Amino acid sequence: MINIFSKIFGTSNDREVKRYRKKAEAITALEEKYQSLSDEELQNIFNELKSKVQNGEIELKDVLNDSFAITREASKRVLNMRHYDVQLIGGMVLNDGRIAEMKTGEGKTLVATLPVVLNAMTGKSVHVVTVNDYLASRDATELKPLYNFLGFSVGSITGDLRDDTLRKEQYDADITYGTNNEFGFDFLRDNMGYDLADKVQRGHYFVIVDEVDSILIDEARTPLIISGPTNHKSADYAKANQIALSLEKGEVITPKSAEERPYSTGDFTVDEKNRSVLITEKGIEKAEQLFGVDNLYSLENAILSHHLDQALKANYIFVKDVDYVVKDNEVIIVDEFTGRLSEGRRFSEGLHQALEAKEGVSIKEESQTLADITFQNYFRMYNKLAGMTGTAQTEATEFAEIYNLDVVSIPTNVPVQRIDKNDLIYKSEREKFEAVSNKIKYYHEKGQPVLVGTASIEKSEKLHELLTKLKIPHTVLNAKQHEKEGKIIADAGQKGAVTIATNMAGRGVDIKLTKETLDLGGLAIIGTERHESRRIDNQLRGRSGRQGDIGESQFYLSLEDNLLRIFGSDKIKGIMERIGIEEGEHIESKMVTRAVENAQKKVESMHFEQRKYILEYDDVANQQRKVIYNFRNDLLNPDYDITSKLDEHRADYIQNLLLDGEIIDGMPAEDFNYEYIIVKFKEELNLIVEKEHIISDDYQSLEDKLISIIKEVYEGKMSVAAPEQKSEIERVLYLQILDKAWREHLYAMDTLKTGIGLRGYNQKDPLVEYKKESYNMFIELISNIKTEIIKVLFTIQLQSKEDAQKEQEALERMKEKMEEETENLVTNLDQDEFSSNEKKIARNEPCPCGSGKKYKQCCGKSGPKRGLAAGN
Repeated sequence: MINIFSKIFGTSNDREVKRYRKKAEAITALEEKYQSLSDEELQNIFNELKSKVQNGEIELKDVLNDSFAITREASKRVLNMRHYDVQLIGGMVLNDGRIAEMKTGEGKTLVATLPVVLNAMTGKSVHVVTVNDYLASRDATELKPLYNFLGFSVGSITGDLRDDTLRKEQYDADITYGTNNEFGFDFLRDNMGYDLADKVQRGHYFVIVDEVDSILIDEARTPLIISGPTNHKSADYAKANQIALSLEKGEVITPKSAEERPYSTGDFTVDEKNRSVLITEKGIEKAEQLFGVDNLYSLENAILSHHLDQALKANYIFVKDVDYVVKDNEVIIVDEFTGRLSEGRRFSEGLHQALEAKEGVSIKEESQTLADITFQNYFRMYNKLAGMTGTAQTEATEFAEIYNLDVVSIPTNVPVQRIDKNDLIYKSEREKFEAVSNKIKYYHEKGQPVLVGTASIEKSEKLHELLTKLKIPHTVLNAKQHEKEGKIIADAGQKGAVTIATNMAGRGVDIKLTKETLDLGGLAIIGTERHESRRIDNQLRGRSGRQGDIGESQFYLSLEDNLLRIFGSDKIKGIMERIGIEEGEHIESKMVTRAVENAQKKVESMHFEQRKYILEYDDVANQQRKVIYNFRNDLLNPDYDITSKLDEHRADYIQNLLLDGEIIDGMPAEDFNYEYIIVKFKEELNLIVEKEHIISDDYQSLEDKLISIIKEVYEGKMSVAAPEQKSEIERVLYLQILDKAWREHLYAMDTLKTGIGLRGYNQKDPLVEYKKESYNMFIELISNIKTEIIKVLFTIQLQSKEDAQKEQEALERMKEKMEEETENLVTNLDQDEFSSNEKKIARNEPCPCGSGKKYKQCCGKSGPKRGLAAGN
């Protein structure tokens, strides 16, 4: 019924596109007007519009048509590229803070220039996020002439840009290109500095995320973390690894009778679907014997059980050359979606150390979180967020729910002519790869270029060996050779080219086809395995058939592929057995392809829940992060009234002191515990007060008197510093205390999160429990910070310039006197030390070592004298 209505009235997407198309026609109507102007006239009109926008005379929506038309005309003149009408539609979708789904090859890079120019007219920061440094640098360089023509500066942030001054210059540009990691880490680093001038970013106004599905969906499962060394003791990973290897892997046995419960054999079982390990009772007893403990799950042994769990995961779930590689005695993560090495990233919660123990490389110490944020919460900081990709509709629900982003599918400029064939399914992986090799050989002999997508490094190297035996020249692109990615992918369209790559390799790079290769059938795509996400497969298909080019794509699968084996092989296996498939034969049907897609939907749904889980927990931390970072920014501001803030803290400190001493408002004055106050003042503030000086008639008088005393003493101590110096000392110390307390709080939050899931066994919602406990921890954090700053500021000692000068002069006089006494002592020692036969060296003669100094000032110096010099 829905399909019938869609055919008659069109889908909601069709209606949206129709609305945008009318606006695009209005922009195109301005083309003749602007193309008749000279460069200078065009620039003058644009500058007038920009001035009006920045002065608040007109809004952006009022200049959209003219801005888009001028940008299109400038692009024709400067880049020799004219925006198609469908690209104008894409630009308007982005400007509205939505996701533009545009097929591969439709020119998303050029589309972005339209909303970028429009929003840069405000004078606020405009960011364009790409998936890697190569694309950020390429796009900024190629589009710079267009932006410069319209009076805008352009910057790019890449990983090799280490100098903060240069980074700040790039962010200060009107338009800045960079990767999601660079933008996110710069934000975290900006909130760890001690001077506003050290901040490199200048705000979060408008951002366009290229390949938005990759960045906001795929990479959103891993938060950005800046970590540092921890003082917390960690367990022996090597021992945990040995014990994990000594345990016996078992299976879950499903009984035939419904009355019986499933049971596990062996010491542990592996759940590949959820990537988890479950230790059996037998395994727990064995591990307790090997660790030498009575109860592995007691509080004092919790770290042992945690590291054993991670060691089991490292050995039985994480696979070398699939999840990670070992390079230069280091374990390096392989990004599961791009196939690239994630240098600098480490698995958290001790998993990385467990992998290092498994591989026998040096185990690096655990680190603690100094600052962290998820991509979801980073990008939601922008006033306006937009994105573009070739594949977004499959995740439209998540984009709407998490980011409040609609997806609009933009029609192609030229109809897609690529032929997408049904999947071919084989019984075994060996048969599948033999068929793939033969198909590659066919394409190569024909001269038709072929791009082969693999799901892992391991599989790409397996195919590489097969092609080498067949003597088929080819290029392999995986995480081990990703440095030349752009060049390898760009050349994949040459005649007879065979390129093996991970499914996402070369995203954003054009594969150029010649007339000859198009005549041979265009680019052929072979997928050797279905990815867990349909979007990744669609991206691989989309490498072919760009801008109306002909091409073809097909996936080769086997029942031994992870996706089918774990999620959907039973139904397909049943079909193959009924048909009676022989060695080397395959099945090909739409029903099987649908079964594969259903398996993918299951995995996508599972990953969506994981991302929601991460975000729900980070949302709790995010509220706290905002409070801390906002207060940090206040402290960094020289105009911030820190004196009033400290007055508030002093009042809080005294109120808490009286409460802890059980002195409350309304109680008789004769019951006041003055001894407690006197002891606490001495312990915490190093302040001695007499009882008669604080005796009061009522609670309020006592509170006022105590606040007045500590303020008067503090102000007197700080009077030796100039007002601006006093403010700077207070500000810097406050920041140091705040940062230290926040780091410890993050560590405590990580610890809480690690074990909170166990609350579920007690019929409690772990998320609700986490929210309650983390809130209480945060309230305690704020209270401790307030108390600590009062204590630290009260106990520091300052010297006036006069006192410091007097102390230095006294020290110099003492030094001279001691030198004279020591010289006399050394002369006597010399006479005893040297025999009468040896020539004695006079104290004022040149030193025989050749230094040019007098003997008494060089080798003739005595031990005590040298010690004094070192001390000073």
